[in-house]
Amino acid sequence: MTQAHLTDRDETRWAAVVARDARRDGDFFYCVETTGVYCRPSCPSRPAKRANVRFCVTIGEAEALGFRPCRRCRPDAPSQQERDAERIARACRMIEAAEAAPTLAQLAHAFELSPHHFHRLFSRIAGVTPKTYALAHRRARLGGALKESGTVTEAIYGSGYNSSARFYATAKETLGMTASAYRAGAPSETIRFAIGQSSLGAVLVAASAKGVCAISLGDDPEELLRDLQDRFPQATLIGADESFERYIAAAVGMVERPQTRFDLPLDMRGTAFQQRVWAALRAIPAGKTASYAEIAKRIGAPKATRAVAQACAANPVSVAVPCHRVVRSDGALSGYYWGVARKRALLERERKP
Repeated sequence: MTQAHLTDRDETRWAAVVARDARRDGDFFYCVETTGVYCRPSCPSRPAKRANVRFCVTIGEAEALGFRPCRRCRPDAPSQQERDAERIARACRMIEAAEAAPTLAQLAHAFELSPHHFHRLFSRIAGVTPKTYALAHRRARLGGALKESGTVTEAIYGSGYNSSARFYATAKETLGMTASAYRAGAPSETIRFAIGQSSLGAVLVAASAKGVCAISLGDDPEELLRDLQDRFPQATLIGADESFERYIAAAVGMVERPQTRFDLPLDMRGTAFQQRVWAALRAIPAGKTASYAEIAKRIGAPKATRAVAQACAANPVSVAVPCHRVVRSDGALSGYYWGVARKRALLERERKP
């Protein structure tokens, strides 16, 4: 790593210190040579002079250099952000373990918060509301149960539904099709697709009746089509007509200018955890990046860095859900399903005005 790179990174860190940016807590610590203490970026103390500040990545590094923890921001104790993330992680586990989804009031009471405060905290950290998270988890359980249970009725009750009538009232919304069709491998589902060209290669866009379910990038259009067939082996794939051109235009437009917003409806199928990660990815501003560890903290699962990376790799809609904005903790570009060279190109395009 060059000295210039280190200087740029330190200046970015200093800007976070000046702004008292709590979002950077845990990413680094700043050490004040005149007082001998180290602090979080969000420390409320008056900032020291820039010339007297150095940065450390870990507490161990700061203390090995002879610095002691600040008494105001307590950098050696869990931050409020970390405590909130752990609280929401426990709430997610509580939802997942329950036979029937707990109510908002029950969840809030369990964590000694008001329903309004809990709902806002959960939504901010998890990226979805408690109800949406519970529905996504139940959908994942139902999908597995439909493939393993002897009957559809067994799967419905085994997934936490109190009555079959309640399930059938929302089956289309939950699965995108009837339960029997899902159990049979979605043989009646129709997916339209088209392939266009961009400056980064071929772009395949596919959509179900609910919305865009795939945006893929590659060099070989035939390979992209085979990948789509592997994702939806029982569906009927139909080459789209002229009315589908707006989908291709929107996807190619985002490849050329990835800072633009994708406004078409999405049909993203994944586990509850994947849905949380994908929601967090869509919250990363254009031109910015976040590490896998940062995303794990934001969704309330600070130890799930590897699982976050796997969810990024499973993202079915490139550019619309910007997994290219996730990098390693040292800033390096790591694996990208559609190629690291494309990831680098997308990030470079976002930095241009």
